[in-house]
Amino acid sequence: MRHDSSVHSLLQSVLVLLATAVLVVVVFRSLKLPPLLGYLIVGVAIGPHALAWIPDTVAVRQLAEIGVVFLMFSIGLEFSLPRLVTMRRIVLGLGAVQVLLTLLIVWTVAVALGAEWRAGLILGGVLAMSSTAIIAKMLAERLELNSPHGRQIIGILLAQDLAVVPLLILTPALAAGADTLAVDLGHALAKAAVVLALLLFLGQRLMRGWFHLVARQKSAELFVLNVLLITLGLAYATELAGLSLALGAFLAGALISETEYRYQVEVDIRPFRDVLLGLFFVTIGMLLDLQVVFGQVHWILLLLAALLVLKASIIIGLSLAFGADAAVALRTGLALAACGEFGFVLLSMMATPFIVERSEQFARGWARSDWMHRAMQLHNIAVQSMAAEEHVVVCGYGRSGQNLARLLEQESIPFIALDVDPQRIREATAAGESVVFGDAARREVLVAAGLLRAKALAITYSDTASALRILGHVQELRPGLPVVVRTLDDSDIDRLKEAGAAEVVAEIMEGSLILASTALMLLGVPLNRVLARIRETREQRYSLFRGFFRGITDESDSSGEAWQPRLRSVTIEPGAAAVGKTLGAIGLETLRVEVTAVRRRNIRGVAPAPDTRIEEGDVLVLLGAEQDLAAAEIRLMQG
Repeated sequence: MRHDSSVHSLLQSVLVLLATAVLVVVVFRSLKLPPLLGYLIVGVAIGPHALAWIPDTVAVRQLAEIGVVFLMFSIGLEFSLPRLVTMRRIVLGLGAVQVLLTLLIVWTVAVALGAEWRAGLILGGVLAMSSTAIIAKMLAERLELNSPHGRQIIGILLAQDLAVVPLLILTPALAAGADTLAVDLGHALAKAAVVLALLLFLGQRLMRGWFHLVARQKSAELFVLNVLLITLGLAYATELAGLSLALGAFLAGALISETEYRYQVEVDIRPFRDVLLGLFFVTIGMLLDLQVVFGQVHWILLLLAALLVLKASIIIGLSLAFGADAAVALRTGLALAACGEFGFVLLSMMATPFIVERSEQFARGWARSDWMHRAMQLHNIAVQSMAAEEHVVVCGYGRSGQNLARLLEQESIPFIALDVDPQRIREATAAGESVVFGDAARREVLVAAGLLRAKALAITYSDTASALRILGHVQELRPGLPVVVRTLDDSDIDRLKEAGAAEVVAEIMEGSLILASTALMLLGVPLNRVLARIRETREQRYSLFRGFFRGITDESDSSGEAWQPRLRSVTIEPGAAAVGKTLGAIGLETLRVEVTAVRRRNIRGVAPAPDTRIEEGDVLVLLGAEQDLAAAEIRLMQG
């Protein structure tokens, strides 16, 4: 009976969590605020210190710990040595100095105010961190991941994420007491060294072989179960070794990141990560006692302001010292001023979204270089389109935009493509594609892309609201310019036609047309010659349109996204195993990967021969499935 009561209580708590979280996330998305902020507020409202709908039980806290496990697993999945090398000046320089300097300053102040030195040390480490989950998500939503301040923020966050690992090792030893501190600390470090050595030196080889075995079964269900087993299993193993669940999850992600299955794992783990991480923030919000806050509101606000000012000042000063301009330094400092997930400083975390949202106004008001940064974005677009006459402006460079661009290229028709996906642009420009960063729905971006000189414009993504804004700008600036618009179905054709679209291509209607043509051909209907030409054109198009550059805004298909053909640009770094070897000797075809082009000193060679010798700085454009591309990249870099 007692068991049934506890199960009923746990189920009731989970239902309350889910119901309130869904409601608040809907509201926050409608207000264009980060859902994580909504999760925190839900936790504060329904926790034991407010409405008390959810009791502070061991089961609820364990649910929060599982959320931390998947957070650290995601961080480990993003960790890779090549990325660390390319960002080493920010990560190992600016980021590491920021963590150490903030820790030392807070530690010194805490001890001066009478705190015990170990508590001051842990407090300094906690306050040195920022919220990776909130800040990275906001940068992605604001399309600022590839901006100068975005790259610097991500580099510092990566340094902070790496610093969490030694803090997770030190915290239990410091909490044990002064009498046994040295012994416990040495014991913890020794165990950590043994566990890390076993996992890193033996784990990677075993991990790749085990994933090969699981993948050969061709079962999506088995693959997901295996990912959960590895994640929770390594977390449990490190906890048994006296370390922490989070450290094991981080190591699991780091090991998988070096295998060719990283991208499929990323897709499969996303639903678990997002749901459990949301519940984690809810349970963290439950820790806040509003009565204590209201009773000490003046001191709390004073300390919060002091923390934000101190941390922002440190980061701004260090950014300037490392060569950043004033606008980048200011935005970086404001974004990272608040504390992170491991600090549980809720008021500070709640302030993060509002600080990031207002950082643009601060930067414009205090740093003239921010205006220069925005002008440079338009300048880059203008430079790309400066020599273009009678060209096509391609709005959106997803799969449809890339397919259109390849046809235009074959017909020697000039074009310039606009896209707001930084990952896709980075991949495509490295391969020599004519695409630049810019929101086509903005009037000044279209002007910079040469709209006044263009011969036509194509809107290749299915977003009616954005398409209507673009059509409005076209009617104002170039009435009569032919505009082709892509849409999902026929529901918006009339609106788009009235707004000035010359042609509207509805995906569902086009699919029906092809299906009907094929059926009529099979039934022997006349005009077989026309139908044969349609079939021939379709086959040529399928051959030409193989693969596309994947971006972070592409819709996910967890049932097989990583098994579809993609294009990826790989830069051959100095010291890579492929340097000096021919394509035939490397043997990427054994991995089911094709080299479609090689870009060398800005000269792009299509369909390179097997005897093409690879040099440092070459950019290879690879075609294949996600897991095969990852294996090919490992072979090119590591042999």
